Amino acid sequence: MVARLEGSARKQALTGLKGWKEAADRDALVKDFRFADFNRAFAFMTQIALKAERMDHHPEWSNVYNRVSVVLSTHDCGGVSERDIEMARFIDTLAA
Repeated sequence: MVARLEGSARKQALTGLKGWKEAADRDALVKDFRFADFNRAFAFMTQIALKAERMDHHPEWSNVYNRVSVVLSTHDCGGVSERDIEMARFIDTLAA
């Protein structure tokens, strides 16, 4: 089972993430992205989907034209885990 990040380990893991916020209504990380157009937003989501399949760790997300909203939480542990941190870092690399 995957361990939920708590205490100093969680604080340290979150320190390295830029723009990600803790969700107000549950134990999750959230971030919104904007792109030049729908094609770039969809390409971004496609790259995340491929990584998510390899990790067997899938984000919750929504897309409206050039905007993508991402929510990361590990359902197996009921909150944020190291898997979410890894995925957030990957997503930020793509968006850069």
